[in-house]
Amino acid sequence: MSIGETLAQERRQAGLSVTQVSLHTRIRETVIRGMESDDFSACGGNFYARGHIRSIARVIGIDPEPLVTEFDAAHGGAPQPVSATAAFEPERPIPFRERRSANWSAAMALALAVVVIGGVFQAIRHDGGHERHTARQVAGTPAARTPKPSPSPPAKTTDPVAAAPRTKVEVQVVAKRTVWVNVRGDKGKALYSGVLRSGDQKKWTAKKKISMVIGIGGGVRLTVNGKDIGTPGKGKGVQRLSFDRNDPAAA
Repeated sequence: MSIGETLAQERRQAGLSVTQVSLHTRIRETVIRGMESDDFSACGGNFYARGHIRSIARVIGIDPEPLVTEFDAAHGGAPQPVSATAAFEPERPIPFRERRSANWSAAMALALAVVVIGGVFQAIRHDGGHERHTARQVAGTPAARTPKPSPSPPAKTTDPVAAAPRTKVEVQVVAKRTVWVNVRGDKGKALYSGVLRSGDQKKWTAKKKISMVIGIGGGVRLTVNGKDIGTPGKGKGVQRLSFDRNDPAAA
């Protein structure tokens, strides 16, 4: 699905009209309709188009970054940042002459360094004699015996039959091709919405339930609660799936 199709579908699923989105984002309705048709010419440039995508995505409850990344890939890439040095550097250096005075700071630093080096040398000589004396004392002391470690008790094996019941639902997806995916958790909380490319892997968890909308049947391979359930809906268009923590099969 394209960027415009994704925005239009998610807006309708959120139960919002174009007028309501326009009131929340302060973006004109004509611009929103154009964007939902993948026409970004009325946005006033790529910079404003990215901002409009982010504003609309937040209002309808989806993650804007995958859509912005897809927009940049189709419109020449993301803008390069300009460093503060380059922005404020003058084109021509301004000549500046300063009358140089005697560098007393350097002379004081050199004198201080000489004093510090002398103190360190004296300390090394003093500590060296102390260390030699200590070494002669240690040479006549028998080495302490290291006690042998006691054998650790055998580890207790866990009975797989008595394992605790599952407390969450876990869904892992591996993209087999470029496909749009929307994932929601408990109480319809948005977990992910965006485009996955071939080879991409994602994992989501929830306490009770995970619902998915897959743009193309056969586009992903799913593992639910540790069980590989394969590729749902081969060649059957949009797939709507639901999983809970007790049953890995699609509801």
